Amino acid sequence: MKTQLIKAYRIIATGSAFGLFSAGGLALSVIIFSIQRLIYRDINKRNQAARTAVHYSFKFFVGYMRLVGILRLDVDKIDAIKQAKGQLIIANHPSLIDVVVLISIVRHADCVVKADLWKNPFLKGVVKATGYINNDAEPDYFLGQCKKSFASGNNLIVFPEGTRSVPGKPWHFKRGAGNIALRTQVDILPILIDVNPITLTKGQKWYQVTERRFTFKMRVLPPYLIEPYIQDDQVTNSVRKLTRDLQAYLNEEKLKYE
Repeated sequence: MKTQLIKAYRIIATGSAFGLFSAGGLALSVIIFSIQRLIYRDINKRNQAARTAVHYSFKFFVGYMRLVGILRLDVDKIDAIKQAKGQLIIANHPSLIDVVVLISIVRHADCVVKADLWKNPFLKGVVKATGYINNDAEPDYFLGQCKKSFASGNNLIVFPEGTRSVPGKPWHFKRGAGNIALRTQVDILPILIDVNPITLTKGQKWYQVTERRFTFKMRVLPPYLIEPYIQDDQVTNSVRKLTRDLQAYLNEEKLKYE
């Protein structure tokens, strides 16, 4: 009986968190961003104000999940994340809320987001107001937006797998992160994320709750320097090698924490 009551509470608490997230997305779009459009005429200042609003909104959301007993947060070297500026941040992607937790900690966070989010009724206003970068954009425009973001001091968050990680399987990276790093010549700040017990993976419903509060661990690795890979006449080959080496490096580091 006690176990059933605890599970019922966890389902209700999780449902309330998802409801809060959806309502927050609408409130940002309808109220906060509308006010910001009146205050800031300059599009860059307006985007930055929107990112700041999202940062604090996500911080509140993470705090709520901790308060109701859904989430325990464990972040190693948090100052390295908070003090990051103009860096390419890459991470594995084990759960639905990875980007939410990252943005709640990373100041001046920019993101490469899937085109589908521009159609999501709860989030399309957020990605539009913040100026997050559409991964489906034309390549030259896409890289131009990345360069502009770094030049503005933003930290660009990218999940190299391009989708959520498969529990228990090695990570397989696409070339997007390597391409951004080499073509903008920005070093990489790798972060390892571990969620235990596993929850909110791809295909898992929100009401399929864990038996206990899950711990969201973030481990910040040393910056990964791209200078050894810079070869102006062989960028494509360099991107391929960087992607392969990054994948091997993070998979190796992953084993140290298991």
